[in-house]
Amino acid sequence: MSEAPALQLTADGDCLRLCLQRPERGNALSDTLVAAFEQALARADALRPRLLTIEGAGANFCTGFDLSDLESETDDSLLARFIRVELLLQAVSAARFPTLAIAQGRALGAGADLFCACSLRWVVGEAEFAFPGAGFGLVLGTGRLADAVGARVAQDWVLSGKRIDTPQALRAGLAHERIAAGALDDERERLLQSQRRLDDATHAAIHEAAAGARRPRGTVGDALDLQRLVRSAARPGLKARIAAYRSATRPR
Repeated sequence: MSEAPALQLTADGDCLRLCLQRPERGNALSDTLVAAFEQALARADALRPRLLTIEGAGANFCTGFDLSDLESETDDSLLARFIRVELLLQAVSAARFPTLAIAQGRALGAGADLFCACSLRWVVGEAEFAFPGAGFGLVLGTGRLADAVGARVAQDWVLSGKRIDTPQALRAGLAHERIAAGALDDERERLLQSQRRLDDATHAAIHEAAAGARRPRGTVGDALDLQRLVRSAARPGLKARIAAYRSATRPR
C-alpha cells in the first residue's frame, strides 16, 4: 500500500487550496511535508492564482516542527531542517499572490510562524497559537511576527512561550478574522470575489505593492532572519536543548 500524501494541492478555478495532510501528527512539518510544500509553492508561483489558501486537515492547523524521530537526528541534520523551514516561510511571505491561512485548533512553533507568514489570516472557530522555539535557543520567524503584531508584543510572546487564544490573536493583529465553521465556504467565496474585481495585471501589482510595504522578496530583513536562525541553531548542543525542553514541558 502506498503512503498517503503529506500534502494536497487542488485547483478551484483561480483559487489554489493547499492542505496539510498529517492529522495524526497534528500536521507537524516533517521532511516529506516540507519538500511537498516547496513543490506546491513552485507550482503556485507558475500558475499565479488569485488566492492560495493554506489549511490543515483534522483538528489542528500545524503543530510545528516534527520532532517525533529526534533520537535519529544530529545537531547538523536539525540545523539543515530548520533552515529549510525558514526558507519555506520566506517563500510563503514573499508569494506574488495573496495567501490565506485558515487555522483551527493548535498552531504552534513553526506552525504559528506559517500562519503569520501568510498575507491574510483567518481563524475558524477557536485556535491557539504559541512561539516556543526560544525555549530551546532557537530564533525563528521573530521578525515576521514583529511585523504583524509589533515588536513589544512579539518579544513578550516569544520570550514567554505563552499560549495565545483567538481573542488575543485578533486584538494583536496576528489573526485578521474569526469565521464560524459553517460560514467558511461563503466567506472564502466572498474574499475571492473581491480578489477578482480587478484585472490580473492590476491585481498582481496591488498585491506586490502592499506586500512590498511589509517585507519584499530578498530583503535585508529576510537575510537577517536567516542569519539569526543559523546562529541560534548552530550553537553546539541543539539536539540536547530540544530534548531537555521536551522533557521539561511534557505533561506529568
